[in-house]
Amino acid sequence: MPVANEIWPDGLAFVDIETTGGPTQRESITEIGIVEVDPDGVREWSTLVRPASRIPEHIQRLTGISNEMVADAPCFAEVADAVFDRLQGRLFVAHNARFDHGHLRAAFRRIGMDIRPKVLCTVKLSRRLFPEQRRHSLDHLIARHGLSVGERHRALGDALLLWQFWQHLAERLPAGVIVDAVRELIGRAALPPHLDSTDIDALPDGPGVYLFYGENDLPLYIGKSKHIRTRVMSHFSADHSSDRELSLSQQVRRIEAIETAGEFGALLLEAELIKSRQPTHNRKLRRNRELSAWRLDTDLIGDHRLTLVSGEDLDPGSQQGLYGFFRSRREATNRLRTMAREHGLCPPLLGLESRPAGGRCFNYQLKRCKGACDGHEARLAHDLRLIEALSALKVKTWPYPGPVGMPEGEVIHVIDGWRYLGCARDESELAECLASGRPAFDLDLYKLLVKAVRRSPTTPLQRPPAPETRHSS
Repeated sequence: MPVANEIWPDGLAFVDIETTGGPTQRESITEIGIVEVDPDGVREWSTLVRPASRIPEHIQRLTGISNEMVADAPCFAEVADAVFDRLQGRLFVAHNARFDHGHLRAAFRRIGMDIRPKVLCTVKLSRRLFPEQRRHSLDHLIARHGLSVGERHRALGDALLLWQFWQHLAERLPAGVIVDAVRELIGRAALPPHLDSTDIDALPDGPGVYLFYGENDLPLYIGKSKHIRTRVMSHFSADHSSDRELSLSQQVRRIEAIETAGEFGALLLEAELIKSRQPTHNRKLRRNRELSAWRLDTDLIGDHRLTLVSGEDLDPGSQQGLYGFFRSRREATNRLRTMAREHGLCPPLLGLESRPAGGRCFNYQLKRCKGACDGHEARLAHDLRLIEALSALKVKTWPYPGPVGMPEGEVIHVIDGWRYLGCARDESELAECLASGRPAFDLDLYKLLVKAVRRSPTTPLQRPPAPETRHSS
């Protein structure tokens, strides 16, 4: 085995595991198979493992491992030493290696052990050695290289297939070609199996937004960073401790990057793209169709009253006395009811209930209202308590008479009434932004813009005059 010795003198461990399909944080391993290859020969080892949860029906059908088979099997802690001894010091070789290595390393960590072998993924090795081929799943390797199948989807059976694949490479290719490919792969930071180092090298390392795609044109995940390439790599180095990152790394097929002038531009673009593209791995940013806020006005005799403003009637940039925001009328009403209980406010005076014929509301009888509804408390005292209760929810009004520009790098971000009009690189683009109509109010952008306006310098901008309308005589 000259190739194996040249690559890793202490030997290779061809590894495969079967699981319940559960996350790495749970005890989900059901079987481990290892083929050790070193100067002393080739040794096979496998064991069933009792998981923490039952094996789903579809997994049982795929692997042939039933709940009855693992009922009396040892838990991972009982076989950990045997597994550790077979892996320690050897090159860890697996197909889609991040999955197998991720589950095993998490299992070791749960019992206070740590193992850090060098890892070689045979998916990436196949891609490197046979770039003309499109598919590199284990089934495709079996068909392409004529591998002899024993027990497919069983741990030892699949580990033996990887050992066969390795022997096939050694017979077909010059030893130097295999050695160079393996050394390059294990010498680089680990990447998902379907990505190549050239995909990462092509990414900019400045500010912007990155999009992860799977097998179609719908993004899996959209993120932003001041350093795109570094941030992308952090996703892949974290996948052993996060099921979300592990799942993402298994699905990603390509990465798109959009550079921005700075971090603020990246924040705005990320929010816009997440809302418009709805990637499956992002927290969904909700639409604002039912967005509402309470408006506090005074009536003709000076008493305060609340009105729920929503939809097209809501203009947070110019309306005074707004408190909220709420994603629905129901949320707004429930929040006001809670506030009434906590501050002893009168529900009828807040418009939450009809005013009783006798004057006193039901909450007054329960000693939850101080009697402003029946003259036992001055209305002014009630209203001052209401204003104090609402103060934490006050919506910030637009502090400028018109649009402003916020410089970032070589661009100017144009903002008006807590709405983002776009960015401009020259006078013509600036005029185009200012001439555009104001977009609908967006709560997520509002939160970003409030922070940015407070921290960054701004320059007042003048909207171009509206074109004159000519009337024919």
